[in-house]
Amino acid sequence: MYRLKTSAAFDSAHFLAGYEGKCANIHGHRWIIEAEFSGSELIREGTERGMLTDFGDIKNAVRQLADSFDHSLIYEENSLKAATITALEDEKFRLIPVPFRPTAENFAEYFYRRLRAAELPVSSVAVYETPENCAVYEEDI
Repeated sequence: MYRLKTSAAFDSAHFLAGYEGKCANIHGHRWIIEAEFSGSELIREGTERGMLTDFGDIKNAVRQLADSFDHSLIYEENSLKAATITALEDEKFRLIPVPFRPTAENFAEYFYRRLRAAELPVSSVAVYETPENCAVYEEDI
């Protein structure tokens, strides 16, 4: 089995609506997406001969995911009042609603599924919200 890893980071704020604790308040993280790609066979022909996949392709895919959330306020859909959203938009804040609670666990699955949809041989995604804490998602196969 061959395994490749790449990572990218982004800075953003979020909060956990309905959570009883300090994470219910808006706070920021330097999130790190670490994606692992695996397969048992290398490409046999062409310019990618001897590779599982092109490192450039997986680096770009993970970087694009990170860049799409960089310097934003990520919030769960329907967790903010319309007036709050309007006020923040009027101030030109970058807001990103997501259809899930923005936890490291949910982000790990979200990024995994996005990479899988891009037809990359992703096997797992770890999302660090601090240097010591991460959540990992991999499908049961």
